[in-house]
Amino acid sequence: MILKNKKLLIITSLLTLLPIPLGLLLWNRFPETMAIHFGITGQADSYASPSYAVFMPPLTMLGVQWLCILATTFDKSNKSRNQKIQKLVLWIIPMLSILISCSIYALALGWEFSPIVWTMLPMGILFAAIGNYMPKTRMNSTIGIKVWWTYTSEENWNATHRFAGKVWVIGGILIALCSLLPYKWAVAVMLPMFLVLPLLPILYSRQYYKKELAAGKELSTPKKNTSKKARLFSTVMLILLTVFVCVMMFTGSIRYDFQEDYLFVDTNLYSDYIVHYDTIDAVQFREGNVPGLRVGGFGSLRLLMGWYENEEFGTYIRYTYYKPEACVLLIKGDHTIVLSGENREETQQLYQQLGRRTGK
Repeated sequence: MILKNKKLLIITSLLTLLPIPLGLLLWNRFPETMAIHFGITGQADSYASPSYAVFMPPLTMLGVQWLCILATTFDKSNKSRNQKIQKLVLWIIPMLSILISCSIYALALGWEFSPIVWTMLPMGILFAAIGNYMPKTRMNSTIGIKVWWTYTSEENWNATHRFAGKVWVIGGILIALCSLLPYKWAVAVMLPMFLVLPLLPILYSRQYYKKELAAGKELSTPKKNTSKKARLFSTVMLILLTVFVCVMMFTGSIRYDFQEDYLFVDTNLYSDYIVHYDTIDAVQFREGNVPGLRVGGFGSLRLLMGWYENEEFGTYIRYTYYKPEACVLLIKGDHTIVLSGENREETQQLYQQLGRRTGK
């Protein structure tokens, strides 16, 4: 696939990285912190420096694209098959890269729009386009509805992907139409769609399998047909994944940068966060840890960051070390933010600094 589509791979890779030079051109117009993530309410809940916002999303998307390329290249069953859908996959990542980065840039420049609603139209078109190609996808081990039942017979695979194609085209149209709805209604429709689109074809494949079984048809047992290169690639990826998990679980830090008007929470494993001093109603120091259940964000054996929930505060934001000796609570109306240093002394210093900055 790589040799046959060399020009296309170069073009799509360059397009994936296109937001970087665009971001550099706009660099002087960007604020010190840029919103890079939005919660289900549509409000920004994570921030980052311009360097992170400009470089990280495109580079991450490029890595994802080449993982997909290598995975399909090493799969023998893809040779001389699924050429159209493979090329479509190559164009998906550049489109997402440009879409994500342009949303980040537009918001940083002060454009007022809902990022989630704005992305529904192209996302719906994407799902509909994939659905259009699904019936043309022949049996393979990297592209399509890859569950046990679809591999028991060629008929099951083909029938499942014809059905999935219809479901994804209809679902894509509905997602695109959601962009015309008010934000809350759009999210209420969109989120279930992301669950239904993969689930319905899987259930259909299982029912088709049971129908063939009841009819007495002789079905094959799915077998793995992987080459030495594919096994080597899988082993390398497993090693890299293990290293990545270890790094994420046992490393990382939180740094607090006190600006004139706001506190900048800088992390190297999760999105950054800013708190404006004039929005803080109270600053409290608490001994020990604030227990909570993570409902969105990052958690490891060193850091706890993102959205958490407990009986005392309901849903709250925290940027702390794992089981800290002490915490600082920032009260903003009905919302609570929990912060900590690496030890009690650092947390005490954080509390004193915030007290001076906010006058609370």
